[in-house]
Parts: sequence; C-alpha cells; structure tokens
Amino acid sequence: MSDSPAGSCCSVTSNGAVSAEGRKDLLASPSGAIAECPVMVGSAVVVADAEAAGLFRDYEGTRYYFCCAGCGPAFDADPAKYVAAA
Repeated sequence: MSDSPAGSCCSVTSNGAVSAEGRKDLLASPSGAIAECPVMVGSAVVVADAEAAGLFRDYEGTRYYFCCAGCGPAFDADPAKYVAAA
C-alpha cells in the first residue's frame, strides 16, 4: 500500500498542496529550478529531479514537469485540459 494520502497520485496532500516536510526538502534542494505540476496544481517539482526521472512531457513547444509517475498518463489523456488550467 502507498504512503500517499487518499485522493492524490503522489506525496502531496489531497488538496494538491505540498506538505510542510516537502517544502523543507524543496527549499533545501541544491538542484535549482522549481516548477509546478500541471496535473496536481500546487505541487512543486524540482526540475532536475523530474528530468532525471523522465517525469515530463513536451506539448506544443513547452515542457511540463510532473510531481509523480501518475501525472504523466493523466496529462497524456487530455493535455489541453491541464495546459488551460496552468
């Protein structure tokens, strides 16, 4: 069973916000740029980590980064929906 909260695809709260512990980890991250996941809006993504893990998609000339593996397939199913919300 996953340690993820109910209602989320990854390690963020069900309302899409990054937990306090997650924010501390991101702020301490030396890897640089931070992006927002277009699927789990409010979830911060360390760009270098997402690149290394393949958690990104290119759509209409823009690269989108995801907070977890579950967000890529959701984005693929309807990218326009997530781009419009961004």
